[in-house]
Amino acid sequence: MSLFIRNYKLNSLAAGYNAKLWRLNSTTADSALKKNDEDEEEFRVLDILKKKDRIQRRIIRRTDMQPDRADRMAPNQNWGNVWPGPKTFHPSSVPLPLRQGYVPKGQAPPGKKANAELMKIPNFLHLTPPVIKSQCEAIKQYCTEWPSLLNSEEAIEKHYPVEIITSDYCHASPSIRNPLARIVTLRIKLSSLNLDKHSKDKFIRLVGDRYDKETDLVTITADRCPARAQNLDYVNYLLTACYHEAWNIEEWEKDKTEDDMEYYDWNNNASKKSLVNWHLRTKNELRTLTDEEYKSFDISVIEGGEEYKNAVSSLMNDGESDATLKKYGEAVRKVLGLPEKKVM
Repeated sequence: MSLFIRNYKLNSLAAGYNAKLWRLNSTTADSALKKNDEDEEEFRVLDILKKKDRIQRRIIRRTDMQPDRADRMAPNQNWGNVWPGPKTFHPSSVPLPLRQGYVPKGQAPPGKKANAELMKIPNFLHLTPPVIKSQCEAIKQYCTEWPSLLNSEEAIEKHYPVEIITSDYCHASPSIRNPLARIVTLRIKLSSLNLDKHSKDKFIRLVGDRYDKETDLVTITADRCPARAQNLDYVNYLLTACYHEAWNIEEWEKDKTEDDMEYYDWNNNASKKSLVNWHLRTKNELRTLTDEEYKSFDISVIEGGEEYKNAVSSLMNDGESDATLKKYGEAVRKVLGLPEKKVM
């Protein structure tokens, strides 16, 4: 190995330098030659033990000399300080004989030492009951008391009619995000919306099968957007759009007649006129009423009028069946003052 040294003098008028070449002897080559000569002279020993066994013995010897941190932990140690947040499983920090992994029948699963299965999945060792209790106590100062007026389900539905339903999932996967967690469901009772007769009928037709007549619930579900916040905004937009569209009255809607209606409205049909005329004749009040007077006539003054109205509406809207025909017959008998039909 050679070393080249250059001496530079700044004070001289003419730039000059002295160069010196030093020759150094390398000891690396000599030692390598000596070692090769010794290896050739040594007697080779047959290694019976496998290399894997030697490594395992070395690990066992090392673990026997240095006990794990889990063995040195005090029983009354604060676990929140040892495992403060979510992290990868570390066997030396967990004083529990955990086992994970598939093994053939009759054998015990692998322990926590060098167990890749325990390190794959997210764990909840940081969410023990004492830690959760201490965290809840810490955030209490930022919380407000539950309103005393919201002491029942009816009061909650009255003041907060819109219900948002989401789901969170925990599973073993390379990603903690589940595609099903983006789904958002909005539920609201139709009676909670400020709708009149026309807008209510139009709203029901806009939402279609999303309205349940028995429970009076409108259910709107969105899952087309990749994020939950986007689907939440979308269901709110759908509810708002359907509500305002239900209040709009198109020009062609003003020209609709009773034959164009999708349902039977008893107040606008001849059945009510016939009942009102029959009632006036029984009272000896022979007079002619206008269409508006017929529509606004209070049928509660007629005995059995409400039952007759419901029976006729059910027969026309739901169709003829044994139940609707029986209900209609009982209503007619009650209006005419006839006795109930005896069942043979």
